[in-house]
Amino acid sequence: RRVDLRLNQTELAERAGVGRRTITAVENGQGCSLGTLIALLRALDGLNDLGLLLPIPEISPIAETSTRMKERIYPYKARKKKDAPNEWKWNDEK
Repeated sequence: RRVDLRLNQTELAERAGVGRRTITAVENGQGCSLGTLIALLRALDGLNDLGLLLPIPEISPIAETSTRMKERIYPYKARKKKDAPNEWKWNDEK
């Protein structure tokens, strides 16, 4: 996009408010923070294209969470009752 707009790295860096080394790093695939990405997209008039960077989900995250919750099975182990030989009960005073 930078090349299509005929900007060099220094010009883009000034527009975005980042260093030229940041532009070089991003173009070399080293990544950047979300804030830097948004600043670069704004400088390149590409903020509307942010959605194109995200994959289209096959299933919605909410539906996936619901499915996982149904599949989750917690093992239940019944507790053994302790035998209390002299267990006291109400109205059992003798």
